[in-house]
Amino acid sequence: MVFALVGLVVLALLGAVHRYVWRRFVGDTTAPGSRLRRAGTVAAFVLPLLSVGAMTSGRVGAPFWLQQVLAWPGFLWLACLLYLTLALLVGEVVRPVLLRVLARRDAARAGAESGTPSGTPAETSGTLTEVPDETRPRTEELVTSGSAGVSAPSEAVARTASEAPDPVAEPETEPAASTPAPALAPHPSRRLFVSRVVGGAAAAAGLATVGYGAYGVLRGPSVKRITVPLARLPRAAHGFRIAVVSDIHIGPILGRAHTRRIVDTINATSPDLVAVVGDLVDGSVADLGSAAEPLAALRARHGSYFVTGNHEYFSGAEQWIDHVRELGLVPLENARVEIEGFDLAGVNDIAGETEGQGPDFGRALGDRDRGRAAVLMAHQPVVIHDAVEHGVDLQLSGHTHGGQLWPGNYLAELANPTVAGLERYGDTQLFVSRGAGAWGPPVRVGAPSDITVVELASRQA
Repeated sequence: MVFALVGLVVLALLGAVHRYVWRRFVGDTTAPGSRLRRAGTVAAFVLPLLSVGAMTSGRVGAPFWLQQVLAWPGFLWLACLLYLTLALLVGEVVRPVLLRVLARRDAARAGAESGTPSGTPAETSGTLTEVPDETRPRTEELVTSGSAGVSAPSEAVARTASEAPDPVAEPETEPAASTPAPALAPHPSRRLFVSRVVGGAAAAAGLATVGYGAYGVLRGPSVKRITVPLARLPRAAHGFRIAVVSDIHIGPILGRAHTRRIVDTINATSPDLVAVVGDLVDGSVADLGSAAEPLAALRARHGSYFVTGNHEYFSGAEQWIDHVRELGLVPLENARVEIEGFDLAGVNDIAGETEGQGPDFGRALGDRDRGRAAVLMAHQPVVIHDAVEHGVDLQLSGHTHGGQLWPGNYLAELANPTVAGLERYGDTQLFVSRGAGAWGPPVRVGAPSDITVVELASRQA
């Protein structure tokens, strides 16, 4: 029941956002009945349907080719919708300022065009002011001169002057300009111009942001390096390098080429050990097994290790555990191995609890020698308090993507103790990777993908 209500709220919110985006980009900038308006209206219905299809096709077991067809436009539109909406909201602040500036400019221009030369009535602030003309004879003077025996032409002038309108009487009929104009809404052409300027700028900003974020994902992750001192690490293990990679998310969008880029990047760092910290895939072994095969080329002196993430339990965790083992990785299912100078442990993701395969810290860490340093692989940072309780020196996690799409990092902070980077909790240090791939939209903004080489340092060195 609760899930259904949340779903309805989300759908209503998406509908309202799409309505707002349509209004600003289509309704305010195109003529009714025009081709552009018809095309924009069709897109406003088709694009959200593609997004829903992209999010649900894998869960309902749609053919993989259909998942791929829906994934690119559907997921990319979600990213576009986010940044187009944010850009439009900024435009709401700019819009009234532009309208006010244009209105003042038009008023100044109209005032300049209505100015009249001297010698005629001048209009100031809507009041007609008479300007006397001393060079024009009055009617009474013409009549008087005519009675004194002025010639016929003078009489004609007198008649003409008497028929001419008396300037003193002109103010009795108020001109239309003397009536103050009521406050009107912005001129339609002005509103249209501002709507197109704001809409064009918002579209450019939003689409450029998504394009740059997609380029960053498709280019592949960068390499980061950090040094982590461990109090119990022996001098012999000083400088031990672990290549930490999480959230690869092989799926309908990021396939075999994506996996190959990541493997090549890891191998170029010449690590002593590779730690794959969950969320390797978004799909079944049948659909994505071949895309994961480049993982067999990983090279490290002490091998490559794997723990499950929550997405493995959406994709057939047991089958994927068997498949990565075939590719040469060692799955740590609530297990521990002794490495040169420290213990390396791994626990299942908490999503496995629904299948009776959740994390078991007692099994992974309960009977170990507490005099040795311990490094724990756990997909989600939220288990850090269990790690502290069991005397772990360093926990390696992922899951958060660093927020992936700004301002998603603020939401990620609400659900995770650490979103990205290295932090200390008691005697335990927690490192959270931003991940090497992307979930949903193949876009990252403000949270670039990375592979991190963690170099362990001994305090005894």
